[in-house]
Amino acid sequence: MNTTLKNKYDSIIFDLDGTLWDSTSNVAKAWQQAKEEVGYVKDDFTRETVRSITGMTYKAIFEKLLPYLTEEKREAFKAIAAKYELETLYTVGGELYPELEDTLKHLSQNYKLYIVSNCQSGYIEVFFKTSGLEHYFGGHQCYGTKNLPKAHNIRDIVKDHNLQAPVYVGDTMGDYNAATEAGVPFIFAAYGFGEVEKDQIATLTQFNELKGLL
Repeated sequence: MNTTLKNKYDSIIFDLDGTLWDSTSNVAKAWQQAKEEVGYVKDDFTRETVRSITGMTYKAIFEKLLPYLTEEKREAFKAIAAKYELETLYTVGGELYPELEDTLKHLSQNYKLYIVSNCQSGYIEVFFKTSGLEHYFGGHQCYGTKNLPKAHNIRDIVKDHNLQAPVYVGDTMGDYNAATEAGVPFIFAAYGFGEVEKDQIATLTQFNELKGLL
């Protein structure tokens, strides 16, 4: 494995979905429950549906999936779906990627760790609650806090925590674009949901490869 990245960075910022865990099956169940409550959403929500929009902001997700609804109805459904999503995940959580805690524990000995995600408010807190991994992270930011793009939130983490040499780990082209816009090098988590074909500084086929890479 390429070890040229060792000792180059002081911190690691992670995406959440498709990078640290996979919650798509349970999110699909929650959104399906919301659909059955309102009666005006046409299509069913499946794991494949959720995987197809992972990494997008919550607002953009439902604009893509429900373009036939009025803005008012779409916002109403989004609120209901968000409620069921947090309730469901708080109960059953998501699927943590193999050796997640062991790898985070190893990395935390030499790096400050953070999360920046395009999720709704409360979602990262549910991840912390169900996984028990909050103590490894020095901070987090999400789209739902300020309704601002991921690049802005990455910059906020860098500024707020005085990070001198951060690196971002994510699994989609949107993650790559956000990190690049924020001026942060990007590591591609190829085991996740998206594709990034060029310009990442490294590619992971599984999460625990970070132990040898950084």
